Amino acid sequence: MIRELNRDEWPGLLSEIPEPPEKLRLWGELPNPENKLLAVVGSRKYSHYGREACESLIYGLQGYPVTIVSGLALGIDSIAHRAALKAGLQTIAVPGSGLSTKVLHPHSHVNLAEEIVESGGGLLSEYDDEMPSGVWAFPRRNRIMAGMCHATVVIEAEKRSGTLITSRLATEYNREVGAVPGPISSPSSEGPHMLIRLGAALIRDSQDVLELLGLKSGETLGLFDTEDLTDEEKTFIKILDKPTDRDSLVRASRLEISKANSVLMLLEIKGLIKEELGEVRKTF
Repeated sequence: MIRELNRDEWPGLLSEIPEPPEKLRLWGELPNPENKLLAVVGSRKYSHYGREACESLIYGLQGYPVTIVSGLALGIDSIAHRAALKAGLQTIAVPGSGLSTKVLHPHSHVNLAEEIVESGGGLLSEYDDEMPSGVWAFPRRNRIMAGMCHATVVIEAEKRSGTLITSRLATEYNREVGAVPGPISSPSSEGPHMLIRLGAALIRDSQDVLELLGLKSGETLGLFDTEDLTDEEKTFIKILDKPTDRDSLVRASRLEISKANSVLMLLEIKGLIKEELGEVRKTF
């Protein structure tokens, strides 16, 4: 059932932004007030690397008091919601439309929206329930995500991507912003790399996300099992019997340099390797 929230029910931080919504409609449950709210946003045209990075970061937050917030859109947004569901984390969607399933955008994600609600999460919108989406709606939606969350993490975005609106607003609202680096040859890396140059936190793994949220991390490596790795990832794990410098590691893998660097980034995001003092080493 969709209902309108009283102002005192809103996520606390949302009331602090310069242009708060006039009203807020809810389908499902509100964010857990004891949780840190993390917006995870990124490109609709994601890569395999972007998908793995998003899933790895969120899986690594399992068991922590974190609610994942995103926009229900195609690409990284929906991957973030599904990863949160799989990790047992609460997730909140803020679509760029009303909440009625007749107009919910994108319509292909109605089933995902229902899963979110059934799992104890919810959907929030400032629009009338049967208000269809429009290009104008998404920047306004982004201010709600940025405003209600303690931190925003960007995974893949081109320089002129709408995703960067969310990160800009988060900065204006004095929220924490982090970005996941990507291959330098990919246009989808331009947005995150620009943010990092401008002072956003470099997000390499789930521990970096916890630090961004001001949470203490545990000592576990999350849900990863080396048997679940790709063949290229297993190749690096086999080579790393002892700490090795990156150049030697790339040569020994016999992979193209750009591919090798992408695989190494994913292994670091998964928390399975770490680079210190010029050497790459396993963490397990």
